[in-house]
Amino acid sequence: MQADLHIHTTYSDGIKSPEEIVSMAKSMGLAAIAITDHDTLDGVIPAIAAGRRYNFEVIPGIELGSEYRGEEIHILGYLVELDDLEFLDKLSLFRQTRIDRMGKMVQKLQNLGFKIELNKVINISGSGSIGRPHLAAALLEAGAVKTTAEAFDLYIGAGRPAYVPRYKLTPAEAINMVRSAGGVPVLAHPGLNHSTQLIEELKTAGLAGLEAHHPAHSWEQAAYYERLARADGLIVTGGSDYHDPGHLAGCRLGSDTVPYSVVEDLKNYRTKAVSGSNHKIERV
Repeated sequence: MQADLHIHTTYSDGIKSPEEIVSMAKSMGLAAIAITDHDTLDGVIPAIAAGRRYNFEVIPGIELGSEYRGEEIHILGYLVELDDLEFLDKLSLFRQTRIDRMGKMVQKLQNLGFKIELNKVINISGSGSIGRPHLAAALLEAGAVKTTAEAFDLYIGAGRPAYVPRYKLTPAEAINMVRSAGGVPVLAHPGLNHSTQLIEELKTAGLAGLEAHHPAHSWEQAAYYERLARADGLIVTGGSDYHDPGHLAGCRLGSDTVPYSVVEDLKNYRTKAVSGSNHKIERV
């Protein structure tokens, strides 16, 4: 029995709704999935509701962006409390900073002569967490570029003329935020950046796991990170990082999975971490 613990929906930059994701995962024979949209929990509730209809387990999750020495470090948070007001307030702040950033990028594109409007980008993002993929889609729809990849390469990628950096936590702040909401923090896809050197520091900050299995990792990398995690006493996790079939990360739901025992490891860790604290344990 396998679980895919890294999945994005239309509530951030995925193309499938939470309900569609659950249906797909059920039909594939997976035992469980985790919804891990960027900086939002909004897709978790409808996914759990769909899971109840399909008799299928959905793990609440999130992917928080952080930055260390100019490089993006992503922290996955599993089993966070969905009604933690402090956590939700911070996510609301993140959403507003994303909108503010998008407004600045749209203004830069307008200064370059493109007829792009912020409201159009917001409409494309729907109820999700707005980001550069939505701006790239607006550029594509306007005929300004031929592909979304071209939008990043020419205009909105880091260092390009319309790029604006977004507000980011430090990795330690992201870990603390997850733990404060009763969640289990895991370092996402370490092979995509130079975060390996950070693991000991992040472990001190409260890191609980390492995403060893990811589509961007080679077999050798996955084996290396699994050994590293076990040596450091960290939970070995993994997932497809599914967005859509054309995404640079995960291109197929279930393309990277872990045994269901990993879900049990996450639950056991959370139970031990919150015992004796004010956090209540939610059963999912």
